[in-house]
Amino acid sequence: MCYEVYLSTDSQENLTTRNSELVRFRVVDPSTDPGIRLLDYPHCWYVGSKSECSCTFRHLHSTELGFGEPVEWYPEEQDELEATRELYATLTSLLSSGHHVDLLDQWHGAQPEDITTLDVSLGDVPANAFRLFENHKFILKK
Repeated sequence: MCYEVYLSTDSQENLTTRNSELVRFRVVDPSTDPGIRLLDYPHCWYVGSKSECSCTFRHLHSTELGFGEPVEWYPEEQDELEATRELYATLTSLLSSGHHVDLLDQWHGAQPEDITTLDVSLGDVPANAFRLFENHKFILKK
C-alpha cells in the first residue's frame, strides 16, 4: 500500500511539461477513485514521485506537528525534500497565475469520509516547511 496524491485546478496548463525525475504529473479521470471526487476543479492530476506512487514526498500521519522544516530528530530523505519543493513550486506557480488549486493526500484505499479538509495559505508556509498530511485535502491559497 502507499500514498496517493492528487491535484485539481482550473488551469488548463499541461502539467506533464513539469515532469522531472522526482515529480510526475499524470491526467486522471475523477470517476476512477472515490477520493478524487472530493477535488473541486475540472483538471485533475495524479502526482507521482520518484517511487512511481506518491510515497517519495514529505508526509506526516497527522497535522499535530503542522508544517515545519526538516529537523535532525526526524530524518527525511533528500529526494523527499527535493520532490516536495518541486511540487510546492508548481502549486505556487499555479496560484500566482490566478488559478484555483486543491491537493489531496490519501492513503491508498481511503474513503471520502476519511478525508479532512484544511485551508492552507502557501504565503504562510515556506517551501522548506511544506509537507503533506495523510488523508487530508488542502484548499490552497497564495
